Amino acid sequence: MNPSINDVARKVGVSISTVSRSFTHPEMVSQQRRQEILRISRQMGFSISRSATALKSGLSLRIAMLISDSASSWFNATVYEGLNEIFHPADFDISLYQIKDSSDRNKFFETLPTRRNADAVIVNSFDVARGEAARLESLHVPLIGINSASKGLYTASTAIDDVLGAQLSAKHLIHLGHTNMMYVQTGSPASLFFSVERRKLEFMRYCADADIPEPKVITVSDLDSARQIGNILSQILAMDTQPTAIVCQEDDIAIPLIFQLNRCGIRVPEDISVIGFDNSTYADSIGLTTIAQDPCGMAKEAARMTLKLIRGEQVLQPEKSYEPKLILRSSTGRVGSDSAS
Repeated sequence: MNPSINDVARKVGVSISTVSRSFTHPEMVSQQRRQEILRISRQMGFSISRSATALKSGLSLRIAMLISDSASSWFNATVYEGLNEIFHPADFDISLYQIKDSSDRNKFFETLPTRRNADAVIVNSFDVARGEAARLESLHVPLIGINSASKGLYTASTAIDDVLGAQLSAKHLIHLGHTNMMYVQTGSPASLFFSVERRKLEFMRYCADADIPEPKVITVSDLDSARQIGNILSQILAMDTQPTAIVCQEDDIAIPLIFQLNRCGIRVPEDISVIGFDNSTYADSIGLTTIAQDPCGMAKEAARMTLKLIRGEQVLQPEKSYEPKLILRSSTGRVGSDSAS
């Protein structure tokens, strides 16, 4: 009988996945360990081919991940980490596709059937058109949404409850006595709808229902540029009456904004309270009150469901929603008070 991958793993004293990676992902195995595995494999007459495995299974062993902004952003990087933790041991690679607008998105879905180079498509934080979803369904390619806004479009999805998150922000600040508030968001192509848009819409609705004057909305285009945070500060300083609270679409806005406010002598929270959304890496260090979410956990669950769908297995709960949590730190306080809460 021909030796199996299990035989090689037992002989070398390593896991099956380590043997597999020595052939398919050599960069993931130390040179010494890989040489030992290859030597034992040759002695036993064992060989493995990723392309042959893919051909036999009819799979490309590749997952397409669609993102709209920088791959290095906290959310995208954390989602990728969660996906890779599940996909890599299963021998699936992740291919990133940058989608800037609906034209990029349409092109991807039009060319995917001819390339046939993905076993599933994961859309991160924005929505696809119904026709694009239907095209994948006709190809029996699972379409997975992570923090995507629409329901019913995806074969399976995981998402934070952005509406509840916005309500938590508004309720907290109103409880502290804030009535003059400002909302800061990032700009996005008009042709793409992002899940974070729901945060602003719900925040504005909640304020209106509470008879709070409509918060001023400031939009920044590029968070990679320090100039954009400076523009926010310039607009605040130019106001006749400065807001007592600033709600940021995400922590990546709130954290540098707090630094800029402090540099200009504006105290946080004594003069202006600031609240973010994410509970990202440095939120605790800077004392940022924020709405916590777990993109790594959402991504892992999305990856597990993806593998089940690829294998033809049933997903019992294809739409999973995760509740956000208000994390209270020192960046928010009562109006006119020198104490944070």
